[in-house]
Amino acid sequence: MICHKLKVIETMTEGNGLSNVYDDLMIQGVSIDSRTVQTRNLFIPIIRQLDGHDYVEEAISKGAIASLWQKDHPNPPVHLPLIYVDDCLNALQILATNYRRELSIKVIGVTGSNGKTTTKDMINSVLQTKYRVHKTVGNLNSQIGVPLTILEIDKNSEIAVIEMGMSERGQIDRLTRIAQPDITVITMIGVSHLSSLGSREEIAAAKLEIVNGLQDKGVLIYNGDEPLLTNGLNKIRAKNPISIISFGEDDTNDYYVGTTLTNSEGSFFTVGDDKFYIPLLGAHNVSNALATIAVATILGIGPAEMETGFRDLKITGMRMEKVVSPFGFTIINDAWNASPNSMTAAIKTFEELNGYARKFLILGDMLELGEQEQEFHRDIGRNINPTKIDFIYTVGTLGKYIALEAEEKFHKGSVQAFSNKEDLTEKLRNIIKQEDVILLKGSRGMQLETILQNLL
Repeated sequence: MICHKLKVIETMTEGNGLSNVYDDLMIQGVSIDSRTVQTRNLFIPIIRQLDGHDYVEEAISKGAIASLWQKDHPNPPVHLPLIYVDDCLNALQILATNYRRELSIKVIGVTGSNGKTTTKDMINSVLQTKYRVHKTVGNLNSQIGVPLTILEIDKNSEIAVIEMGMSERGQIDRLTRIAQPDITVITMIGVSHLSSLGSREEIAAAKLEIVNGLQDKGVLIYNGDEPLLTNGLNKIRAKNPISIISFGEDDTNDYYVGTTLTNSEGSFFTVGDDKFYIPLLGAHNVSNALATIAVATILGIGPAEMETGFRDLKITGMRMEKVVSPFGFTIINDAWNASPNSMTAAIKTFEELNGYARKFLILGDMLELGEQEQEFHRDIGRNINPTKIDFIYTVGTLGKYIALEAEEKFHKGSVQAFSNKEDLTEKLRNIIKQEDVILLKGSRGMQLETILQNLL
C-alpha cells in the first residue's frame, strides 16, 4: 500500500498548507471511514450522504496520522496535521493516479454491463498460479473504490486486476486514466443504466472509454459477439491503432468455445484442443472464462496453469452461489444484481439444472431500465419455459409484470406476485421440500438475499 512522508503526499494530492512540523510524518495506507481507520492511515473526508469532515478528529483519535481538508469547509481543526485540497474526491483520485505511476506492475482493467466481478475473480485466480496479484475487493469499482484499490497495492505485487463500474458517460474514462491499464476487458453490453444513458449505443460508448487510459502497446479484449463494440472499435482504431482480441460464441472470434457440458456443480468446456472446468453454472460464465483465457495467454500462462486457477476459483458472493440448506433444499443465490441480460442468462442456466425435485424461480425488480422497464419485465415472463420450471414467485412493483406474462403459460397457482419479501418467504416456508431448488435473482436494491437468510 502507499507509504510516504506527509510532505510527499501533499505534492501527490496537489494540496498545500501542511505545517512543516509534520513534513516527515509517514503515512501508511488511506481510509475514508473513521469506523475502520487503521494506525498511520491518511484520512480522506469524502462528502456523500454524510460529510467525512465531521469525522476527521475521530479518525485521528483512532490512529490516523493526518487528514485532507477541503478548502470550502469552515473551521478546520488546525491543531491536527492537515493537507488542504480543493476537492477531497478529486484529491483521492489524483493521489491514486500518481501512486499508480510509481508501481512497476501490469494492470488489467475489467468493465462491462454484466460479469465484471466474476471475470475479475477468474483472472485473479488464474494469474495467481504464476504471479503476485492484487485485485479489487468485492465490487469496489466506483469513482471512490478504484482509487482506494490502487492505493492498497503493495509495491511487490506484479499484477493488479481492477474492476471498473459506471452509471454515466465519462466515469470509465476517469477510472481508466487513474488505473493506466496494460490490458482491458469488456465483458458484454446490456441495458443496465439505460435510464441514465438512454440507449445501448451510449452504454457501449461509455464502456469503450476504457481504452482511453491504455498504456502504449496495450490490449483490449472484448466480446466480439456484440456489434456495438465492434462498430465502436472500428471508429476508435481509425484514430488510435490499439491491439484488440475478441472472444465469444461465434467462431469468427479469436477465442470461442468448442463444446460445453454443464452439471449441477459447474461447467466443462473446450477451447481449441484444451479442456477446462469452472465451478460455475451458465454459458455466460463460460464466456467470462474465455476473456480470462485471453488475458492469461498474453501473460504467458499455459493451459495447465489456467485449469488449476479455474478449479481453485473463489467467487465474490451472490453470483450463482450455491447454498445447501440444513433442511435439504438448495438455493442458488444470484441476488447481487440483475438486468434483462443477466436475469435471462441465470434463468436459462437454472432451467437446464437436473437432479432436483422441483424448481422455484424467485424474481425481483430489475431497476434503472428507463421507459421500457415494464416491457423488459414482461419479456422475462414470456420466455420462461413451463416444462422446466415448477413455480415462479415475484416481488416488487415491476416483478409483477413477469408474473402477469408467465401466468399465460403456467398452471394455475404456480405463479404468484408478492408485494413484499416477508409474505413471499412465508409462502416458501410452507411449500418448499427436500430436494427442491430455488433461484434468487433481482437488482441490488431488492436485497433478495434476505429471503435466503430467513429460510435458513
